[in-house]
Amino acid sequence: MQLNGITIDDSFAEAFPMKGTRLVVTAHDATWARHAAVATTGFATSVIACGCEAGIERELSPDETPDGRPGVSILIFSMSGRELAKQVEKRVGQCVLTCPTTAVYAGLFEGDAIALGKNLRFFGDGWQTSKMIGGQRYWRVPVMDGEFVAQETTWVTTKAVGGGNLLLLATDTAAALRAAEAAVAAMKQVPNVIMPFPGGVVRSGSKVGSKYPTLGASTNDAYCPSLREIAKHSDLSPDIASVMEIVIDGLTDADVSAAMRAGLKAAIDLGADSGLRRIGAGNYGGKLGPFLYHLHKLVPGAAA
Repeated sequence: MQLNGITIDDSFAEAFPMKGTRLVVTAHDATWARHAAVATTGFATSVIACGCEAGIERELSPDETPDGRPGVSILIFSMSGRELAKQVEKRVGQCVLTCPTTAVYAGLFEGDAIALGKNLRFFGDGWQTSKMIGGQRYWRVPVMDGEFVAQETTWVTTKAVGGGNLLLLATDTAAALRAAEAAVAAMKQVPNVIMPFPGGVVRSGSKVGSKYPTLGASTNDAYCPSLREIAKHSDLSPDIASVMEIVIDGLTDADVSAAMRAGLKAAIDLGADSGLRRIGAGNYGGKLGPFLYHLHKLVPGAAA
């Protein structure tokens, strides 16, 4: 299929079930809320090595937060509820509790409950106090700038999906980055999703397995321009010199689908004159996960 001079592969992105939660971090002003959110979602690009995948969903105005202060919504995903609970407690304890003026609240209210401030309260060394408001318990922990407020629990959805993706193939790196940046910007307007890699983009796309037995994943040689002439199989034509991938995690299957649809449209709207030549997707023949996002069903004009 060709749209606006760009070839859309007859392929699909393959994604898998995850567990996910949303946290709302607030602070004295938007700057400090974002400092805490950036730190909390650091080193969280892939469950392959990070334990979770996390990112900033969006910034929140004071009328959208529980305490009427500026805030940031963050999403955190992992492969199991147990690992997700561990990641939430460590990241909030090290990156939100420590950040000046912050507080943290649940952003989801259905699913399985996990500790948020329940265990972090012990940092108060016996001086912590709690209060019930609207049926929810909140902990107040004394700290040097006043107090740290944390909701006792947050909730985990079992309907989350990880691994939606797009591959953007272009004539050079500048063109590939332009397409990736446009797609990520469009996806960020879609609620309930994150793109966990730096700037939303990954240049080291991987395949399952490796010639080295200790590695579960390795470079996707079929999409490496420098290996086009020597790899056993290359999926790149001579005019492709750079490939960027965008990975999407969402709270539901529909959220990932909506984000991919938005990203596809933004990239296609750039046109072939931008240097973008093809859009593909990474999959493993349907063996990795049950969620299949067919590109031809997501392009502009296709039925939702």
